[in-house]
Amino acid sequence: MLSISSRKSSLRIAALLPGLLALAGCTGSNSLPDREHAAELSGVPFFAQERYQCGPASLATVLVYSDVATTPDELVPLVYVPGRRGSFQAELKAAARSVDRLPYELDGSLDTLLAEVRAGNPVLVLQNLGLGWLPKWHYAVVIGYDPGRNKILLRSGTQQRRLEDTERFLYSWMLADNWAMVVLQPGELPATATPEAYIEMLAASEGRMNLASAEAALEIGLRSWPNNADLLFAAGNHARLTQDSYTAAARYRAALLHEPAHLGALNNFADLLREESCFASALKQIIAARRAAGADSPVYPVLDTTAQEIKAAGKPYTMQDIGSLCTTLAAAEYSQ
Repeated sequence: MLSISSRKSSLRIAALLPGLLALAGCTGSNSLPDREHAAELSGVPFFAQERYQCGPASLATVLVYSDVATTPDELVPLVYVPGRRGSFQAELKAAARSVDRLPYELDGSLDTLLAEVRAGNPVLVLQNLGLGWLPKWHYAVVIGYDPGRNKILLRSGTQQRRLEDTERFLYSWMLADNWAMVVLQPGELPATATPEAYIEMLAASEGRMNLASAEAALEIGLRSWPNNADLLFAAGNHARLTQDSYTAAARYRAALLHEPAHLGALNNFADLLREESCFASALKQIIAARRAAGADSPVYPVLDTTAQEIKAAGKPYTMQDIGSLCTTLAAAEYSQ
């Protein structure tokens, strides 16, 4: 079966859900919009960092706020690179996934950052407190802002409530490529989420969530974007993992309703039909997939393999549907 990333890869994997490397150490406008009212997430915990350990401290801050019982010391082995005296962003995200949380990277705009804080989500940010050519990397957590005083509020270093000039914050953040992320529980949606970025986050978490968490993450996405073909495709794959063939078929069909040439949905629907001995129906789907892809497509070999498996399984029956569920699966309809 093709994963949600199948449009970019010809890898053939079991299913989706479950189944830059910019090193940082701790070493628009320059003011807040007038329309903003002050906001502060006073309940966000604080961990005073040890030397060079702002990464574990900042990650612990957002994880504990997300109801994960952890400490910076427990996170050090997961994120801290002693030889470089710092933490990679990739390790921070991997550590969040390891405790069943979803790290969602923001788009780097001030409006997005403020919107997440307003929605109750502290934002983990990377700053460069040095110079572009002599960086001094530092992780902190934005917990609020005060337009009246033009300040950003942070849990930062040894300061539980750092009031930083917005101009200074934006400059240090810009020198770190405006990197920022929020960490949420499966079933929660970032305030500023877009379907493309949300799906990318889910794909990055492939195989790292348990079935219940994966279902929660997919369902909240589908409530927000019910017609998104990639989310419907992923939900179909998830249903197959839970042995729910009818729901899987319904979601593949829904994906194809909104995007008829969705290669992943065509391929995996065909494979599902093959499993249920619906050989004629399966062949119909995979023929459509190969026609849509074209022989030069990087995923064509995957589609061709699926076609050969269908023909091999159905040969004794001359491509007839013989499974008891064939009629039901062919007519399966997805309802939200």
